[in-house]
Amino acid sequence: MAAAISLRKGNTRLPPEVNRVLYIRNLPFNITSEEMYDIFGKYGAIRQIRIGTNKDTRGTAFVVYEDIYDAKTAVDHLSGFNVANRYLIVLYYQQAKMGKKFDQKKKEEEIQKLQEKYGISTPKDK
Repeated sequence: MAAAISLRKGNTRLPPEVNRVLYIRNLPFNITSEEMYDIFGKYGAIRQIRIGTNKDTRGTAFVVYEDIYDAKTAVDHLSGFNVANRYLIVLYYQQAKMGKKFDQKKKEEEIQKLQEKYGISTPKDK
């Protein structure tokens, strides 16, 4: 078994975005954890699965693999995989990209609060 692992991992250079955490989009809203483990567990040991349950996170999930090579195999095989007539979008989680989306929303909310506090209207308010 050790020989198989060393052959598989060898000197393979992975792209910099590859990591153990996958971000999955376009999931059916009613998918269960068991179904997620059945689909993603075929590609290696899974440390954790988190399925979005809020209004703005439904249809998404995070899957954390024990091994980076298992995560890469899952992305290679499950991108575009059909689950309940929905095609999965399987991406490597990238903190920088995820954070920007939420930072922008926070900044807009902050600006709106300040405008309300100081009674400033914008052209779109008129």
